[in-house]
Amino acid sequence: MNNIKDYVSANKDRFLNELIELLKIPSVSADSAFKQDVLKTADAVKESLEKAGCDKVEICETNGYPIVYGEKIIDKKLPTVLVYGHYDVQPADPIELWDSPPYEPVIKKTELHPEGAIFARGACDDKGQMYMHVKALEFMTSTNQLPCNVKFMIEGEEEVGSVNLSTFVKNNHEKLKNDVILISDTGMIAKDVPSITTGLRGLSYVEVEVTGPNRDLHSGLYGGAVANPINVLTKMIASLHDENNHITIPGFYDKVEDLSQEERAEMAKAPFSLEDYKKALDIDAVYGEEGYTTNERNSIRPTLDVNGIWGGYIGEGAKTVIASKAYAKISMRLVPHQDWEEITELFKTHFESIAPAGVKVKVTPHHGGQGYVTPIDSIGYQAASKAYEESFGKKPIPQRSGGSIPIVALFEQELKSKTILMGFGLDSDAIHSPNEHYGVWNYFKGIETIPLFYKYFTELSK
Repeated sequence: MNNIKDYVSANKDRFLNELIELLKIPSVSADSAFKQDVLKTADAVKESLEKAGCDKVEICETNGYPIVYGEKIIDKKLPTVLVYGHYDVQPADPIELWDSPPYEPVIKKTELHPEGAIFARGACDDKGQMYMHVKALEFMTSTNQLPCNVKFMIEGEEEVGSVNLSTFVKNNHEKLKNDVILISDTGMIAKDVPSITTGLRGLSYVEVEVTGPNRDLHSGLYGGAVANPINVLTKMIASLHDENNHITIPGFYDKVEDLSQEERAEMAKAPFSLEDYKKALDIDAVYGEEGYTTNERNSIRPTLDVNGIWGGYIGEGAKTVIASKAYAKISMRLVPHQDWEEITELFKTHFESIAPAGVKVKVTPHHGGQGYVTPIDSIGYQAASKAYEESFGKKPIPQRSGGSIPIVALFEQELKSKTILMGFGLDSDAIHSPNEHYGVWNYFKGIETIPLFYKYFTELSK
């Protein structure tokens, strides 16, 4: 790819400004109050693909938010790369914990990002990483260096489970036909340690509701005589892990694959400082399942975490009340072979069974998806490895991620092609958290590296 660094350097201000404009739109798919903003973002993505060189771009309506589809077909005999990304973002709450407004992007220098980082909701997940692919296409088309065909499928519901994308994929096999799927919605080990994600965990997300008395009660008149739903819920949740932080749901581990000592030893070669990890999070100790390292706990082992819990009075001052109801949102990260629907049912059965007399329990599944592992001997992985090696000057390390992209397993099932996860984010980018950011260096490095994947994938496919 001739002159790619020169092209990025010459256009870096425009590339940043375009991303900043996209980040200003609060495309929160989980909150209907932002519906018009989500739709506005879809239109903006459509326009950016047209300007980047796609010959055909369309807004594909679904029962929810639309999918933006684009393509540049130069020769049907050549390989086709399908790029997937999402334009929706997580809610910015709690707003008060942001150092700058989440939808007013600012570039600030940090210790890790002396070149600056863009602070905004969606900066890394996934607008910044998705937009790298748009700019990579622009470079290849404007310099007449696109070596193969490319298709884009950018959705607006990834943060709420991709339910309608699933239907779209199943109904559009021919439109989406490809030789490899390329996604940048993951990260790498460090700025100077490139890595390719080879595994994703699955996900089961549920909401639980515990109901006691038919109304809120005076805690003096009724306390100690009536089951308190908040007390009961916290006890039930606490019982979901044993003293070794092992999940206690019967059957939960039945299909969990135990990696060999050789595989675990290979994983351990990735550079990692436990002291730096604790320092970055301002904690004095790590916590997790007995018998596994930190990097194993957050990648190859399943988990169960409470994502939110509420009930009763949480306003200013005091209100002595026993709440009628208590609620929690719980997510389980799953490893390959664990079926998310089966795990959801196991959770529901177990959680209902441990409820004491005096309360009623309701479990409502929200969404989920299967885990995924991609082989490192595929043409796609080899092409990505060569691209990173040329761009970074060193071979990338294969790495399993703790995150989930539920649609990836469906892609292979329906489209019969492998997915390559070329992420350029860092663990410290605070995705899903206040002060999410994305390094300017990382953003430009992604734009430089992605065209090299096209080059090597085309060469290796001959």
